[in-house]
Amino acid sequence: MVALVTPMFEDGSVDFGSLEKLIEFHVECQTDAIVTMGTTGESATLDVEEHCGVVRFVVDKVNGRIPVIAGTGANSTSEAIQLTASAKDAGVDACLLVTPYYNKPTQEGLFLHHKKIAESVNIPQILYNVPGRTAVDMLPETVIRLSKIKNIVGVKEATGEVARVALIQAGVDESFDLYTGDDETAVEFILAGGHGGISVTANVAPQRVHDVYEAALAGNAEKAHELDRSLRAIHRDIFIESNPIPVKWALVKMGLMAEGIRLPLTPLSKACQPVVLKALKDAGIQIK
Repeated sequence: MVALVTPMFEDGSVDFGSLEKLIEFHVECQTDAIVTMGTTGESATLDVEEHCGVVRFVVDKVNGRIPVIAGTGANSTSEAIQLTASAKDAGVDACLLVTPYYNKPTQEGLFLHHKKIAESVNIPQILYNVPGRTAVDMLPETVIRLSKIKNIVGVKEATGEVARVALIQAGVDESFDLYTGDDETAVEFILAGGHGGISVTANVAPQRVHDVYEAALAGNAEKAHELDRSLRAIHRDIFIESNPIPVKWALVKMGLMAEGIRLPLTPLSKACQPVVLKALKDAGIQIK
């Protein structure tokens, strides 16, 4: 699954034409699902109306060809419920809910937050744990507690800690899905029993990421590592500055969208541009 960027013009307005182009790019390249309005989609800088508008647009343009998952998390429980309800009305297949950032809730607070959202909006919900961005870590025991709620169906675990796969799986039903949010450790995560991932690298190399995951899911470690080898520099350098700064710059270089990003994020610095460009070229990605 791709953690899709939100294309923007230089003035920061959403570039819906390029967004449609990216959707078609991913459908053609065997991306298994589109995740819109997550961290990579700059959800933190779009207001509620814009956020919901992007979700509706993606659902409309995908038109049922592949699943659409909407990021609907917030650090306010009531706002997360509002976003989740709107995404359900738009017709998404599931919602991705990041842990409440900045507030630094306790594990009990995390449990009650996600429980409240799940009980308020009857749609499949995926937990999203990314402590590097939120300053709070949802521990495996909390994930296990939440997995008992019927419409909480999985977790995106973005710590890069592969050992968490076994810790979580020991306490959840087989139907509960574990997705990685860390491209560098994705192969090992899946080989350890994970079910897939929500990938930033897939923005620029969707077909290759699909093939890597397919090999790993089949248990073919040798093939998965071999396919992943050419992407390792991208996995690393696509985070040389805060996500999604480098990946948006890469997509501009690929000719897939205009050069726009919202403050407080800024365009990729000149010092970092050669590093990202080299990673793209070494992976054989065509630059316009």
